[in-house]
Amino acid sequence: MAKAVDLELKKAFTELHLKEVETSAKIQFIDSQIDILKRVMQHVDITQREISSFPPATKTYESVGRMFLLTNLDDVKNNLKTRESQLTARTTELENNKQYLEKNLKESENNIREMVQQRKAATTK
Repeated sequence: MAKAVDLELKKAFTELHLKEVETSAKIQFIDSQIDILKRVMQHVDITQREISSFPPATKTYESVGRMFLLTNLDDVKNNLKTRESQLTARTTELENNKQYLEKNLKESENNIREMVQQRKAATTK
């Protein structure tokens, strides 16, 4: 019986290790995406501050693919606000995913700890 318990624990630890490796890779990927989004947010913020100092009649150009279109200053400001809200939403979504992954990993670790405790209690009886 002790051999079966050891095999079960070994299998559980192996699964936990695989899950931990996968989860840490996903978390690193999410962290890099969040960093990229933060840099883009800084760029949008700087652009908004610079554009806000322009007089209303200023000619502005907005990039569309590989070309630039003459665009109304108010439209550029609105587009930047929209982009900022989209970036904020995506950042929040990624942070929530990261928290979920971390929570799921912790639960798995706790389950294995609980299994070890139960095995120890069963063998001491």
